[in-house]
Amino acid sequence: MFEKVLIANRGEIAVRVIRTCQELGIATVAVYSELDRDALHVRLADEAYALGGQTAAESYLNTEAILDAIARSGAQAVHPGYGFFSENTDFARAVTGQGVVFVGPPPEAIEVMGDKISSRRAAEAAGVSGVPGHTEPVTDQAEVTAFAETHGWPVAIKAAFGGGGRGMKVVGDPAEVAEAMESAQREAQAYFGRPEIYLEKYLDWPRHIEMQVLADTHGNALWLGERDCSCQRRHQKLIEESPAPDFPDDVRQAMGAAAVTVAKACGYVNAGTVEFLYQEGEFFFLEMNTRLQVEHPVTELVTGLDLVEWQLRVAAGEPLGFSQEDLRRDGHAIEVRINAEDPTGGRFAPSPGRITLLVPPGGPGVRLDAGYESGDTVSQYYDNLVAKLVVWGPDREAARRRMLRALRETVVRGVATTIPADLAILDHPDFAAARHSTRWVEDRVDLTTLPALGGQAPPAVPADEPEPRVLREVTAEVDGRRYTVKLWVPEAAAGAPAGARTGPRTSRPRVTDAGTGSGTVTVPMQGTIVKVLVAVGDVVEVGQTVCVLEAMKMENAIAAEKEGTVREVKVSAGDSVGAGDVVAVVE
Repeated sequence: MFEKVLIANRGEIAVRVIRTCQELGIATVAVYSELDRDALHVRLADEAYALGGQTAAESYLNTEAILDAIARSGAQAVHPGYGFFSENTDFARAVTGQGVVFVGPPPEAIEVMGDKISSRRAAEAAGVSGVPGHTEPVTDQAEVTAFAETHGWPVAIKAAFGGGGRGMKVVGDPAEVAEAMESAQREAQAYFGRPEIYLEKYLDWPRHIEMQVLADTHGNALWLGERDCSCQRRHQKLIEESPAPDFPDDVRQAMGAAAVTVAKACGYVNAGTVEFLYQEGEFFFLEMNTRLQVEHPVTELVTGLDLVEWQLRVAAGEPLGFSQEDLRRDGHAIEVRINAEDPTGGRFAPSPGRITLLVPPGGPGVRLDAGYESGDTVSQYYDNLVAKLVVWGPDREAARRRMLRALRETVVRGVATTIPADLAILDHPDFAAARHSTRWVEDRVDLTTLPALGGQAPPAVPADEPEPRVLREVTAEVDGRRYTVKLWVPEAAAGAPAGARTGPRTSRPRVTDAGTGSGTVTVPMQGTIVKVLVAVGDVVEVGQTVCVLEAMKMENAIAAEKEGTVREVKVSAGDSVGAGDVVAVVE
């Protein structure tokens, strides 16, 4: 086994990997951006190295900076987590080129399966059919229209090197194609570092079922069980569960065998997930994620396996210590993603900011995988996942009720979260009866009545008052390496993270509904303007998009709230804006 592992990631997945390493007696190395200097994963690791920069491109996607940290720390292996470089062939080869183990599949397997286009070809060659789609990158709008004329609208435009719904757009007619392609390419580039996109037929009422596979270097490949990830919004998963409800066992066995076939066809090693769409008794290969999935804890709870531990053991050359026949799956597990988004009125606007209070739930069968604690800041520059709440029950209904109880116990203050939406979904009779699909949340669940901020409005921060100094541990960087030292600091500053605001806080900007009549167009959160769609003199309608704002790796349409003429445009593409900033004036 390894003596020291570097985790090339941040947030809850970095924390998750660090904890398993600690249980195995492995020293851990964290890396961090300027904004993550005091992040939880940095505090938990045995040592940490600065990458510099704020955005993902400047830090967690900076290959040279990470390679330098690997060399300086003396780490023997690198765990990439998910997102960032986890499915990047060039990064995997750069790591192994330094004589360091990449905790994941061989670069060749990532090359085949990390690219969603070549993965379709490989699956089809192995006899596993996929959803009708292209096997070449799409660069021309005419290709999208021609594909739709053959297979019908709507069509899914997807990031070839992506996952998790990032860089995916669904278009319903030719007029939407150009903007959808541009948006998908922008998101793919920002989140995965590659802009390539491809096409698939968008099924009308499918369920998203995925199979967890695990393969070692000794020729053993197993499927550990399926997860139902059908509760989605904006093509991003909200709730996942295992086993899939109302799912025939003969289909389960066939899907598991197909997943192993796909894994073996590309010489796969380590943990991976083969995703399928299931509709009316048939399943279709969708893609293979050559990494650990966000939703892996539900598989852990029903199988009793620690997947991160087995990732490390396989990467160290150990054989799997069990066979397909040895696997047992017990009970039912459900996972809910708690994201820093404001679901008020069903809008799900990103909600970066400081978490003033986080109180986790407790009780039997409850697990919280969090990347933050009270006082930590959720940045606009990274994914907005705050935590994953996972519960286990002897059956699905028991697990569902336990999750509802645990969600109601969970307290998050300072930022809005998706907890109110999660409660509404779990409490819906369709979910209880397993009558859901990937389109169910957006088509049939009414989230427009959700209360502002889910009843958890950020508390006011009191004005500064003179306070005595106290002894506190603070961090310092020496030649890029993070150290902890003791200093006498003001008591107020002692409890605040670096860069935290200590004066009176202004009220949170109001996110209004289209049609309230305001001619001042403002942005509801901090972010970057990626596109301006109007000019001075243009006539706009209520609800018409004025500009597109990227915040927390999501694109958000900023719309006019009244009909009129644009008298002023205050931003350009590339500008950074803060919550409440005016971007245009309509009269």
